[in-house]
Amino acid sequence: MMANRIYSTLKNCNFSVVFNTSKMNSNLFTIAAIPHKRNLYSKETLGIDAFLQQCQTTQNQMENLSEKFKEKMSEYVENHTKHMVFTEDLKNMIHLSNNDKDLELVVKMIKKFNQQNKELRFGSFIFGPVAMRLFHHFNAPDIALECFKSPDLSGFFDQLVSYQILLDLLYDNEKYQEIIECADIIKDRQLEGIKHPRNIVVLVMAACYKMNSKESLDYALRLWQELKEIGHYPLRRATTFCAGLALNQGNPGVALEVLTSAQNQNYTTVRNLKVACLAEVGRVENAIPILKGVLSEDNPNPVKQTFNREVLEKVKNAVLKIDNPDLALEFNRIEQTFQKLGHISDTALDQQLCQEIIRPAGITNRQDRFQPRYRRPKSEQRTYSNKRYTFHHRPGLNELV
Repeated sequence: MMANRIYSTLKNCNFSVVFNTSKMNSNLFTIAAIPHKRNLYSKETLGIDAFLQQCQTTQNQMENLSEKFKEKMSEYVENHTKHMVFTEDLKNMIHLSNNDKDLELVVKMIKKFNQQNKELRFGSFIFGPVAMRLFHHFNAPDIALECFKSPDLSGFFDQLVSYQILLDLLYDNEKYQEIIECADIIKDRQLEGIKHPRNIVVLVMAACYKMNSKESLDYALRLWQELKEIGHYPLRRATTFCAGLALNQGNPGVALEVLTSAQNQNYTTVRNLKVACLAEVGRVENAIPILKGVLSEDNPNPVKQTFNREVLEKVKNAVLKIDNPDLALEFNRIEQTFQKLGHISDTALDQQLCQEIIRPAGITNRQDRFQPRYRRPKSEQRTYSNKRYTFHHRPGLNELV
């Protein structure tokens, strides 16, 4: 009798369920998009903060010389035979740039520098990432894209971190189709023998997710199948973008299959997506254990685990369709406990999926001067034959995002 009363109460409630009215399936649950515009990777992760610090240092050092220096560089790029652009010239000009005119001069210098006899350049400074950070800081996606594709700059931006900065800039400016086009070029180049750099895969999946179309889902799934065939396991963020896109496009079953590759099945976005997908396919009985899992007393995670309110509303709506009073009673108890203990988040799932990645990039270019180096702590240094050897260490890819 108690279960019947609970079920009756649930049935008469006015639930706010999110529908995707633009798709053929009118009852398709869609992750509600919250307007926001920001990079997928943080500026610190991309090395832009360190780049700006170097710009400030250079500007302080050349405070009284910068304008004369820029005039001299303008003369050099116009005279194609008499003058050369040296490494220090280009470094200084990049770090002294502060307007669109300077940016135009930098592009001319880059082209001249790259066309000069490479045998005369003995320095080891790699300009690709630095120039891309400049374009990113100026929010100049069209210039960055043009330089990336320019035959005159062949090889100049062939660094994994340069690719990442470029695609992040395109993402910030909602140039999602251009991201896919660049990704295809990057795949063909196979820089350092890598066909699918992991951070590039994340950005491609993010672009497909943002496009939210049948075509973008088809592209994402083809990429996913290709990765699977070569034994590549994408980072979690790529996984959740792909699964979120499949869910939004009315393929919760596909989304569930994609989510099985996530290494941490208990991560908040993975849990929320799984529960939403299970509710969509009418498998509420399988979603209940996942919901109850955050209430486990022996959970070692000190951070309180939550479910999004919109996802719980989705489960509540699925419970009503099943017409099972006992299941309705169990869900009601779970929801009340969540509310009491603070396990419900008002953050939209879309906002969680697109949150900024603030950890160091999983793949960096060893020659990139602005990328951080990772060194094992002293406790992890090893000693052999009374000699101490220090091991350089980068965080594993499964530790990132």
